[in-house]
Amino acid sequence: MNYLDTAAAHGLDDVDFEVPAVLANAVDLARSAIEHLGDGKAGAHLGVVGEDEAAASHYFEANVPGYRGWQWVVVVATYPGSDKATISEIALLPGPDAVVAPEWIPWDERLRPGDLGPGDLLPPEADDPRLVPGYVANGDPAVDEVALEIGLGRIHVLSPLGRDEAAERWHDGEHGPATEMARSATATCDTCGFYLPLAGALRNEFGACSNELAADGQVVHAHYGCGAHSDTPAPKGAGSPAFEPYDDGAVETVSRPRVVEPAAESGLTVAEGQAETETETASDAAPEPVAEAEHPSSTP
Repeated sequence: MNYLDTAAAHGLDDVDFEVPAVLANAVDLARSAIEHLGDGKAGAHLGVVGEDEAAASHYFEANVPGYRGWQWVVVVATYPGSDKATISEIALLPGPDAVVAPEWIPWDERLRPGDLGPGDLLPPEADDPRLVPGYVANGDPAVDEVALEIGLGRIHVLSPLGRDEAAERWHDGEHGPATEMARSATATCDTCGFYLPLAGALRNEFGACSNELAADGQVVHAHYGCGAHSDTPAPKGAGSPAFEPYDDGAVETVSRPRVVEPAAESGLTVAEGQAETETETASDAAPEPVAEAEHPSSTP
């Protein structure tokens, strides 16, 4: 880092002071002051910046564990006509590439939606513009009329500003009309049976979803929509095709035609062979005729 980089890193771009030679040459004096401090060693000399006509700052790389990119700054001083310099101040400052903590933000400004946990207490800011005293008309007919009738009310109620800010957040949130889910829906929440409109001035724009499979318990815009609308038709063609049922446990009797094939050796058909066989079998089974007994002839 040269002189210009060092000056720019610490907002000294418009330095017009000419560094006296006695101060510009006090590099060793400044380095020895850092070593004497004992909090870390000084690295390479980065440059010198004139603070005024009698003071200048020497910059060194800081060889300190955990302080990468930081720099030692040693302010040396003198008086007009002197040939000696003295140590005025030593500091460890972050350079342009140093790892530093983010800028501190008050706790009440660091809070984000979802940070509130069980047991946490989060009081509103003093004179919060989102709230007004309960006895002051806030512009919401549903609240103003009841307060006038019974003469009682909450200590604070939502002001018109608070109501408008809430409506804007809900409109631009994940359940608003411009989301991808809403654009792809075929119907809007204000026509859905699961839609519960809010009361009061926001009734026409917002409601709560009561469909446990959709945005259940969430505030949704009236023109938000999703695929779980109460009037969503069932898909066509669902279920099994309309065919006759088939009982594969039933026994089906099939009549097969008689096949006539040639006999292997005799050349007869199977039918003829069967007929011949049956004839032979019948002949063999028929009883043989009984021969007449021979009687001795009588000689007259």
